[in-house]
Amino acid sequence: MQEQKRYGDTEAIRRVVVYREETITEAGTAPIRPVSRASVAVVVRNPWIGTGPDTDLSDAVIDLAPALATLISDRLGEALGGSDNIEAFGKAAIVGTAGEIEHGGALIHTPYFGNLLREFLQGESIICFADARADAGQELVVPLWHKLHAATRSHYQTVSTRVSDAPRADEIVVVAAASTGPRPHPRIGDRKSDPAVSTHTLEAALS
Repeated sequence: MQEQKRYGDTEAIRRVVVYREETITEAGTAPIRPVSRASVAVVVRNPWIGTGPDTDLSDAVIDLAPALATLISDRLGEALGGSDNIEAFGKAAIVGTAGEIEHGGALIHTPYFGNLLREFLQGESIICFADARADAGQELVVPLWHKLHAATRSHYQTVSTRVSDAPRADEIVVVAAASTGPRPHPRIGDRKSDPAVSTHTLEAALS
């Protein structure tokens, strides 16, 4: 994988945790093709600790979010064999108890993170997400969907992430997760090919 240009400040980063899994069998049968999933969690000092809800978050976002997007996309690519192999993605943030939930949103819901992550992973879809405020060690479930075609149900899946000692009260854990393919045996169809279903059609079918 070609290394991305470095952006922003990495001095606030304390720890990087990479998780990878591969499903060998599901319901006693091998998947339609080998699929791996991975997450990268970056533990970073919360730059807004001690500030109030009227604080402008933009300067720190510009300094920090691009560096996080670059680091995370590099590590995801390394874990899954490159951006070309990635088919589904998602993002998340866990804010320590001394911070605001908005602090996590500032790092993952702005173009300084989301746009760059999408570009680096060669996606087009809006990146689905989760966020929370929690004590260190709490698990967060990161939702994924197809990086090009968000309506592709086969790629709706989740990756659970947890950092044992983070976030500390004054930290934020920023996460992105990805998959190289769909769920092991997808067979519930695609939203674009669904029949029209409403209470009226159900009543008609049952009458």
